Amino acid sequence: MKTLYRTILGLVILAVAVASYLAYDGAMAPFTPPTLADYPIQGIDISHHQGAVDWQALARQPKVRFAIMKATEGGDHRDTRFAENWKAAKDAGIVRGAYHFFTFCRPGRDQARNLMETVPVETDALPIAIDLEFTGNCGKVPTIDELSTEIKAFFDELNGAYPGKPIFYLNQQFFEQYIKGNETRFPDHSLWLRSIAQEPRQNDCRDWSIWQFADNGAVDGIQGPVDLNALCPTETGFAHLFPALPAN
Repeated sequence: MKTLYRTILGLVILAVAVASYLAYDGAMAPFTPPTLADYPIQGIDISHHQGAVDWQALARQPKVRFAIMKATEGGDHRDTRFAENWKAAKDAGIVRGAYHFFTFCRPGRDQARNLMETVPVETDALPIAIDLEFTGNCGKVPTIDELSTEIKAFFDELNGAYPGKPIFYLNQQFFEQYIKGNETRFPDHSLWLRSIAQEPRQNDCRDWSIWQFADNGAVDGIQGPVDLNALCPTETGFAHLFPALPAN
């Protein structure tokens, strides 16, 4: 009976966490997307859900300077289009990055090994990103101790194989629940914030690097909706990856 009670309680906590996550994400009124004048380096993030991508068509658009693509999830899942997208994006001259969907139900070291077996080490790519969210995750709500321990184990296993400090993808609610005030318990990182209804509140862009501002964007070269992102104009850590565009 105690086991059943704990299972039911865990499911309730998870449901509340997911509901809060989604409500927070969509609670604000629609806003005007960032312009290229204000955010000159913009890009997309994709997975196999976007299907076949016309990378040459993407490369012709000034709002697609970079693409962060799903590589792995958990300890054994690999995105079926990652290898194809990784090569094609480079051939098209688009700056690439890879992300790992971090599950709360597998040891961090197992997940790191999955990533290392999938993502090549290349100096002209964005640092590795990890996707931290409840939506689509397993049925567990980790404590701060549990999450920080497993993320540390993940990066200990990577052992600096990939250049640059890692990127944490999360929304404001997840940031406030786990990261805010606990930064020293996690590896040094850049923030990639999801905020599809307002500009992130993170200190006017001085404390975040990438902003995911839409999940229903449209770009030539992809059929259907795609996530849109903007690089913080004051971000300097990735500047060497983005040569200046020729003047029109």
